Amino acid sequence: MARLRRCSRTGCTHGAVATLTYAYADSTAVVGPLATAAEPHSYDLCAFHAEHLTAPKGWDVVRPDGELLSAGPRADDLEALADAVREAGRAEPPAAEPPPAGGDKRGHLRVLRFPEV
Repeated sequence: MARLRRCSRTGCTHGAVATLTYAYADSTAVVGPLATAAEPHSYDLCAFHAEHLTAPKGWDVVRPDGELLSAGPRADDLEALADAVREAGRAEPPAAEPPPAGGDKRGHLRVLRFPEV
């Protein structure tokens, strides 16, 4: 017998109809159809919380245009995007390249290494 998944929001007892996944590298919150299995780094949401989700300032929220229904998986672009984000979260990060001779550059910051005296 399949167990009904509940909304992850504290105090909410409604059934989940959507899955929220964060793409931190893209500053994006993706709300898609309910994942087929519970994922450790995603959150199941009821229809109300999925529709009223807000993201931090500067972040984007991607969600379906229509209603979220618990009718089963849908084959559309948003589902493919949500699956890709989940898959990217599970993948092993690529091996880091050695830092350039002048220092290590990470995003918009640069770490300079000074010789010990």
